[in-house]
Amino acid sequence: MQTLVITLGPQDSWEDEKMRSKIKIAAEVLRKGGLVAFPTETVYGLGANALDSKAVKKIFEVKVRPADNPLIVHIASKAEVYKLASEVPKEAEELMDAFWPGPLTLILKKSEIVPSTTTGGLDTVAIRMPAHKIALTLIEESKVPVAAPSANLSGKPSPTSGEHVIRDLYGKIDVIIDAGETQIGLESTVLDLTVDPPTILRPGGITPEDLERLLGEVQVHPAVEGRKVKTIVKSPGMKYRHYAPNADVIVVEGNTEKVNEKIRELITKYKREGKKIGVMVTDMRQRYGADVTKIIGNDFETIARNLFKTLREFDEEDVDIIIAEGIESVGLGLAIMNRLKRASYKIIKA
Repeated sequence: MQTLVITLGPQDSWEDEKMRSKIKIAAEVLRKGGLVAFPTETVYGLGANALDSKAVKKIFEVKVRPADNPLIVHIASKAEVYKLASEVPKEAEELMDAFWPGPLTLILKKSEIVPSTTTGGLDTVAIRMPAHKIALTLIEESKVPVAAPSANLSGKPSPTSGEHVIRDLYGKIDVIIDAGETQIGLESTVLDLTVDPPTILRPGGITPEDLERLLGEVQVHPAVEGRKVKTIVKSPGMKYRHYAPNADVIVVEGNTEKVNEKIRELITKYKREGKKIGVMVTDMRQRYGADVTKIIGNDFETIARNLFKTLREFDEEDVDIIIAEGIESVGLGLAIMNRLKRASYKIIKA
């Protein structure tokens, strides 16, 4: 397949007619049942007409994604919610007013127009309005709701730049809109409003604390902490291993001194086995002597923005083992640790 790459760099004026004329090309592809990768404020999405089962099936085929893993439907107008959902509770309206456009996905009872292909066979639908001019313009111009998981091969680190998408999907989809790097770097928070109390199924840029200030009691699903539970998968990122690089990821949690000691112990062990070792740290005060050391940042926003990019960089360095320092699971830290645990094959409590 010949993939059209539309470049709309971060320095471009996203308001002008030249930008809109380029996006109209991609919108026409969506209307005709094609696949378009596009930027959002979180990560890049791989979009198809959410109401076209044949188009949506192409997403699953290209990503090699399990059919029971539901997709998120992206919209450009709150009015679309009332078409896609059969029930819109008062809490949903309050959340839309407070956090949309933004990195919050709401799970609601679906209407009849939403095909089961999009929802993974469930009677619920996940909906969000992205806070990104290009994404919103694409949806507006296509005149259809857009189902879009992350624009990568299933299970691999999510793409946070157009370059990542081109590496993963060039020649496999119709259009890639390259607009540089994303702002947040982690996928949206997914909140299930079909249960009481509302339950976070996947943490993201809107934190539990943000939601509690508006709603009062909010639960966090046990799967968020990496625990294996038998449950209906209502959200991406709950059931399958996600976000994983080629290397094995080990996450070390605990107090700083014990984490440092454990990481040194692991490096010694794997060096004896002839492994190439990468370490992901929050600063350079700890020099562990790994083959590759990458600083991911020392605040939650920076760490979130750099996480997937850094995992991909380790793959480029051909490391065998990635050892990551754990961080505190509060605020945005909960989402960061959720992604690390989903990417890992081993979690160690130091």
